[in-house]
Amino acid sequence: MCNVQDTVKKQSRLLPLKAFNFLIYGTMVIFTSFFQLYLQDAGMNKQEIGSLIALGPLVSLIANPFWRFWSDRLHNARRILLFMMTGTLLLIQIIFHVSTYNMMYLAMILFFFFQSPLFAQSNTLILGYIADTPQKFGTFRNWGSIGWAIVAVTAGLLIDRIGISHLSFLVTGILLLAIGTILMLPPLRAASETPPIRLRGFGKFAINRYFVAFILLGILVSVPNAMNNTFLSLYITELGGSKTMVGFAVFLSSILEVAVLVLFHRYLKRSLSTLIGCLAVVSVLFCIRWLLMADATQPLQVAFIQIMHCITFGGYFYVGTQVVSLLVPPVHRASAHSLFTLTWGGLSTMVGSLAGGWLFQNFGGQAMYNTAFLLAMFGAIGFGLMWYWLRIQGHHPKPDSPEDDELDDQLEEYH
Repeated sequence: MCNVQDTVKKQSRLLPLKAFNFLIYGTMVIFTSFFQLYLQDAGMNKQEIGSLIALGPLVSLIANPFWRFWSDRLHNARRILLFMMTGTLLLIQIIFHVSTYNMMYLAMILFFFFQSPLFAQSNTLILGYIADTPQKFGTFRNWGSIGWAIVAVTAGLLIDRIGISHLSFLVTGILLLAIGTILMLPPLRAASETPPIRLRGFGKFAINRYFVAFILLGILVSVPNAMNNTFLSLYITELGGSKTMVGFAVFLSSILEVAVLVLFHRYLKRSLSTLIGCLAVVSVLFCIRWLLMADATQPLQVAFIQIMHCITFGGYFYVGTQVVSLLVPPVHRASAHSLFTLTWGGLSTMVGSLAGGWLFQNFGGQAMYNTAFLLAMFGAIGFGLMWYWLRIQGHHPKPDSPEDDELDDQLEEYH
């Protein structure tokens, strides 16, 4: 009986952690989905907006290792996260009150320095609190996905009522609530162990022809996805959609993502040729998605097309992570996964925001999505050829590069 009571008490102490994930993801979805509309309302054109958003992944190259270093040195992820959130909160007040473009760019650089590593540090915080407990990471992470979907659709309704000029009040309010949930958590003086990134031997897999092809083809597929992420809200409003419709589109794009991950984990065969074939199919689905977006004439059509995001983005990232695990020896897997994430979420976001802004500004949204279709098509053809080659030649990893089940263990958390 005492053990049951102790377990219930420990779980109740971590309820603020679930609330934190809900709120921090909710804060970020407001920023990523509606901030572009605020910038447009403030007088910036699409090319300027794209260049501003492209600063994020560039700054994160410095910000992520900087905050990770201090988190590991102080062994206090909670304190570091509070410091980052406080900096983000203060800079939000500056961003929404600057009057010149130069000041906006400077403020955004500082903002991204505090904001861009928030998700990584929040994951570290979760792992630190659930260490040596039966709690599962996925239980807490799923609250982030729920917050992303629910806050997006709720924020759209509110912004239509209060106006986009009052966006700062909404972001500030939710971020303050998120800071409050962190303060409610018990002290934590432990940092979860993260595998070191080993540079020695990096070249052995960096010149692996399958790995290099996978990374390059992935960039072709992910750049169009970055274009869509950056300019979706502007495209919807250009078609006559409201802020509510923007929130509804984001809601539809994320609500089924966890279910898709679970289905892939349960039913997808873990062989390299099967996984590459799956990436070819997902790339074809991306092509269809971008063609539909280019042909859309109503904002509601765009919203329902976003349902495909759950399959295309969720499927590609899941399968891509497994491909890395099969192509790279365990000792270098942390480095390989970092490179995969860097190219998919970092380099592609920079290129997609800059190129997408130029295309959207000069030729319109339809031209931007037609270009996205062409890039995804080249990626699909490349993955199709890679699948065919693997079916003919096979894949024969070296004996000292065994395929382990570490990703299965991580994704088992979602069950």
